[in-house]
Amino acid sequence: MIVKLGLLLRNYNTFLRKFTTTTFPFKMSPDNSAGVPLRKVISALEEFAPKELSESWDNTGLLVEPYTPRNVSKILLTNDLTEKVALEAESNGCEMIISYHPPIFAPLKSVVQRSWKERVVALLLEKRISLYSPHTSWDCVKGGVNDWLASAFSIVDSAPIVPGTDPSTGAGRILNLKNGIPLSDVVSNVKQLTGLGHVRIAIGKNGTMQDVISKIALCAGSGGSVLKGVAADVYLTGEMLHHDVLDAAQKGISVILTNHSDSERGFLRPFSINLQNRLDNQVQVMVSNVDKDPLITV
Repeated sequence: MIVKLGLLLRNYNTFLRKFTTTTFPFKMSPDNSAGVPLRKVISALEEFAPKELSESWDNTGLLVEPYTPRNVSKILLTNDLTEKVALEAESNGCEMIISYHPPIFAPLKSVVQRSWKERVVALLLEKRISLYSPHTSWDCVKGGVNDWLASAFSIVDSAPIVPGTDPSTGAGRILNLKNGIPLSDVVSNVKQLTGLGHVRIAIGKNGTMQDVISKIALCAGSGGSVLKGVAADVYLTGEMLHHDVLDAAQKGISVILTNHSDSERGFLRPFSINLQNRLDNQVQVMVSNVDKDPLITV
């Protein structure tokens, strides 16, 4: 009787192992043993840039969380989450994507094959890839995107154009340069930081490329509303409305435009190292190779 009972238990345990690994493969998958829990990554991200720094109109934070949890061992950073970037994350075995711009902004009424954004969300859920978007929290935080853009210059001081509750955080930056430099050098510095071969410039009324610049107002992305009315020698941003550029130039303020995401994307590479260190090198953080601004100069 004891022998039969032992045999029964062994058979039952064998059946149970086979049943759980075939019926519930996600829960038993070995990828749960590597990397760190998703919540630890989110904690590291929000320790760097709290969600409270985001603008009220923005959609930031964790946007996609698959039903079956798994640890994060590889993260892909991108400025914009397109289908090509999502497929890149899948091919690299990433469990998480951090997309600076939130791909889910206007509410989705369905997740079907109708539009590219819905297809991206469907792919992430199917492949169990989480999605986090920081956007304006990274703009406003000290050491974030705007401060990266400001690092093109030697400055005496820098302050947010629109301060937050903490005076060191907020939208845009106003820079006082350590030494006045020609407008041509301002352009060269921007190209060097962003890696761009060309930028667009509107020279202020009666100005030249040799004008000495001592004060720069900047805002990564689309900075027209933040920069409007700010006293400076130069406005630096990704894009502005035509009439806002015209108005600034007529007031003697030169405007430098890089294209929207080209004023932001370069921040990802130094931040990848920052985040990997924050996660004690338990997670590989990579930057997308296919993410790029949709506009090119031909």
